[in-house]
Formats: sequence, structure tokens, C-alpha cells
Amino acid sequence: MDPQRLTSVFPAENNLPAELKINESISQTEYLVNGELRYWDGPIQEVLSPICVQTSTGLVRKKVGSYPLLNEEAALETLEAAVKAYDNGKGLWPTLSVEERINQTEKFVHSFKTKRSEIVKLLMWEIGKSYQDSIKEFDRTVDYIIATIDAVKDLDRVSSRFVIEQGIIGQIRRAPLGVTLCMGPFNYPLNETLTTLIPALIMGNTVICKPPKLGTLLYRPLLEVFRDCFPPGVVNFVYGRGSNIITPLISSGKIDVLAFIGTSKIADTVKKQHPKPHRLRCVLGLDAKNPAIVLPDADLNLTVKECLLGALSFNGQRCTALKIIFVHEAIAEAFLNKLTSALAGLKVGMPWTPEVMITPLPETGKTQYLSELVADAVAKGAQVINAFGGVTTETIFNPAVLYPVSPEMRIFTEEQFGPIIPVVPFTEVETPVRFIEESNFGQQVSIFSKNPDLIARMVDPLVNQVSRVNINSQCQRGPDAFPFTGRKDSAEGTLSVTDALRVFSIRTLVAAKDNETNQELLTQIVRERKSNFLSTDFIF
Repeated sequence: MDPQRLTSVFPAENNLPAELKINESISQTEYLVNGELRYWDGPIQEVLSPICVQTSTGLVRKKVGSYPLLNEEAALETLEAAVKAYDNGKGLWPTLSVEERINQTEKFVHSFKTKRSEIVKLLMWEIGKSYQDSIKEFDRTVDYIIATIDAVKDLDRVSSRFVIEQGIIGQIRRAPLGVTLCMGPFNYPLNETLTTLIPALIMGNTVICKPPKLGTLLYRPLLEVFRDCFPPGVVNFVYGRGSNIITPLISSGKIDVLAFIGTSKIADTVKKQHPKPHRLRCVLGLDAKNPAIVLPDADLNLTVKECLLGALSFNGQRCTALKIIFVHEAIAEAFLNKLTSALAGLKVGMPWTPEVMITPLPETGKTQYLSELVADAVAKGAQVINAFGGVTTETIFNPAVLYPVSPEMRIFTEEQFGPIIPVVPFTEVETPVRFIEESNFGQQVSIFSKNPDLIARMVDPLVNQVSRVNINSQCQRGPDAFPFTGRKDSAEGTLSVTDALRVFSIRTLVAAKDNETNQELLTQIVRERKSNFLSTDFIF
């Protein structure tokens, strides 16, 4: 799309869709601490949408609202509330029965669903995600929570029995770890935050949640829901700049679990601030530079479709996106012709545009950064081979296909997290394999071929380099029942519906010698329901 047409995709104020329009700026001053909404009268952060509107003076980013920039004192109040609610494992929430925690979480899901339209609208305006993808993110989050509840039931059913080994009676269950700090990413600010927060909660931990810097206001409708569904101090929300709030939280030594999805650089900085880092359990989803390897016998129609979706869904702003494509020289020209032809048909526009693929980018300075990557590649021998590739207007970056890309270019190793498709020609399959081996990242790879012998030979070593090998399909996280993790700098810990329950808990057992006295003792405890841990109740 040429610059003039690209500018025209931004609407005038009076052309905004009435049913999706934010009529008034949202001035959030409240935050959740110890079961009550506190009100902040200090500094605030203005939230500007990546969606611009046409005015007499040019394009202006639409103001969505503002949220509090809390200070260290306020942050430590949230910490005190979470620590008190956990109370070294003696608090109400960690000692509740699994069934009671499930009941509270089910209550949360019911209330959560009532906020769908409000949250979907804020997702769209805050981060520029398409309306349909915003709906999908909300609905997928509901499904994830329900699946988590079912998984907890299954886990507890397995644990609702005593075992006898070598003269020892034991009951083995999972127990919480303590105070958990949850920080999600801007690209899936709802889903990927709650896919750590909900498992941490349901396993009995208390939580402090810091919403992403982009995608913050969408949590405002949920503050009262969390307040009403969980005991005081069990869920707390903190807002502000990392140095002001995260540093004092971590350096206190009172955070037991860090759930963070973002960059490895920030994760390393945060972890180092803990006075006893060996006591900090970490669940991290980090960087990735997922490659596609297109072999000579690949089905080009299928390959182009999957590569285009993999590289450009939500503007390529996904850790699971395909961020570099290796294509065998024998089919490179045919692949690129099909790729650029398909790319020309993609819709660029506002999030509410039907079937839109490319939307405004929310990060400040992002289009400039992407332009710098393109300029660097062109200066070192690559070409932008699609019409108007890399053209920008304010927050929109028209996708660019770069070819041929080589190792000296920044785009070869940097995670662009945006709509640039770097394509690397190769003659020997060792070239992309060596890229994976030498990369700092090890999340996923996609292989495109119809040759079973060749795929089999590649799969065996690659599963020792990345955590998921996709055959004739794009890289992705789901289904949520599958493990989601990475090697090297890409992750720490594993997330899936069941894996998340394990990473936010620890196997704990009560044991006694198998004799008559202990048998009678344990029988009385179980029959009279004197303990929530020692129990044979079966949750349906």
C-alpha cells in the first residue's frame, strides 16, 4: 500500500464505529490491595492508542485514558497484603481445600464472562489488536480457566488416596509455593497474564499482578471481580514503572515465585535483584527467533499460507511468530513469487476492519526501529521485494519481505517482533540447522517438506535444540494442553494447562509408619474431615 493510501486508513473522529468507540477517556485511579480498592492521587501514565484519528492538524493518536504510577511505598503495601494473606502457608487461602478454591475460581469465571464486551473493546484500542482477534483472546482465556479447573480436579483425584511403600503410609499432594509476582506481555495482555495468574491462584498461592505497560486499562473492569471472588490479600494489583515498584518487591526477598513473559534481558535484571535468587522459583516466557525451513519438495501453496500466517498474525508481534525463513535455492524464486502475491492481498487497516491482517503497532518508536532493520539489510545487500514494503505512516508499518538475507545483517539475529519477513536462501540443510544450533534462542521451528526420510533425519537432532518442531505448519503455542516452553534464552519452566499447575506448586507428603496406632489416627482424621490435606474426598 502506497504512503497516501496508508494514511487514509486512519479514520476521522466522526467515522469511528459507534458500537466500538470509547466515548470518554478512562481515568483510572484505583488499584486493588488487601481486598479493597485504594485510590491514587499521585502521578499517572497517559494511555494513547496506536489508532490515530484524522484532524485538521494531521494524524493524532486517540487518548484511551490513564492509570496510576504507584511509588515504592504503595508497592510494598501490596506485598505486605500478599505476605499476610499467605502467612507462611497458614493463611486462609493456602489452607483451603482444593474444592473450595475451585468453587471460588468458578465464581470468578462467571463474573469474568460478564466483562467480555468491555475488555474486548479495550484490547482493541490499547494494543491495536483486531476486533476478531481480541474476541478470540478473551474467549480463549475463558476456555483456559475452565480447562485449568478441570485439570485441578483430575490432579486432586489422583492424589485422593493413601499409598503404602516399604512399611510407610503416605499421602502425596501438591502444595503452594508462596507469594507470586505475575507480569504478562503486551501482545497477549489478558491471556498470557491469566495463564500464569489463575494456575498460581488455584494452587493456593497469593498473587501480586503487574499488568503490562501496554494493555493496562483492560484490567480495570476486573479489579472488583477479583476483590469479590477471592479473600483479602489473595489477589493484589500494582501499577507503575519497574524501577519504582518491581525493584522493591523483588529486593525484599519476600517474592517466592516470579511469573514473567517478556525479554530475557529484563528477566535477568529482575532475578538478580532477589537477595537469595536460589529461593526464587521462576516461570519465564522469553525471546524467540523461530525459523521456517522450506525444503525443495515442499507444497508451496501450503507453505506460503502457513509462513504468511506465522510471520504476520497480529503484525508478527508474537514470540511464536516465524521470524526468519530459510528457503532452498531451487524453489526460492517460486516461493517468493507466491509469497509476495499473497502478501499483496492482505488487508491493512483499523482493528475493526473485516478480515484485517495488519493493524497499528502499539510500541513507541516501533516503526522507526523496523525501518532501521530494513535499511541495515538493504545497505548490506538485501532487497525489499514486495511493492511498498516497509512504507510507514505513524503507527502502521507496511510488511516488508527482505531477500536475500545474510548473517551480517541485524535482521538475521535480532527478534524483530513486527511485520518484516527475512528470507535466507540455502543449498545445504546444514545452513538452517547451524543457525538453530548457534542461536541464543530455542523455542520452535517449522519444517516444510513431503519427504518422510528427510523430515525424520531433521527431527531427531532438532528436538534437542528447540522445544517444538512443527511439520508443514506455522509455529504456535496451542493447543493449551500441549507443553509450551523453550531452550536457551527462550524460557524457564513449562506452561500448559497441566504443567502450569505443577510449576506453581510443589509435591508434598504426609507420612507415617504403617502400624495400628497410625492407621487409627489417620482414619479418624480422614473420617471426621479434620484436615484439608489429609483427605480422600473425590471431587466430581
